[in-house]
Amino acid sequence: MNLTEAEMTAILDDPSKRIEGSIQWTLRNEVGPFAFFQARVESVAGWPLFIKGSYNPESSKLAFALIHQGYGRRVYGLCLGNFHTNLNRSRIGSPHKHRWTEVDDQFAYSPSDITAPATEPVEVWLQFCREPNITHIGRLQAPPPLQAGLF
Repeated sequence: MNLTEAEMTAILDDPSKRIEGSIQWTLRNEVGPFAFFQARVESVAGWPLFIKGSYNPESSKLAFALIHQGYGRRVYGLCLGNFHTNLNRSRIGSPHKHRWTEVDDQFAYSPSDITAPATEPVEVWLQFCREPNITHIGRLQAPPPLQAGLF
């Protein structure tokens, strides 16, 4: 499936996108200790969307990604704690957002609306949801602390 710029704009501009219920993080140790979650995004238009979140407090990396299931890729996202190099070789620091375009499906840019640090994932989540018009009817729980011996 190929998205167009018009479809991408319609998805991001759609104010009916919502997540219902509270979100819990799950601890994992696949590439170092981190917490993650996944949540379905509902909408009147029926966009096939879900959000993935990941957080590694040891490296202060936090990411949220809006995934289009039909396309099978991230169409919008936020990364804190790392850099990104665009196709035109421009290097974007942290934080940076990704927005799908027809030219570059991983295009990154520096946002002005993300002011909370990666160490405050709940506040970053609230800031992240504003631009793509996602209403969260519930609460993102704070990630559980890393427990000694768990990993």
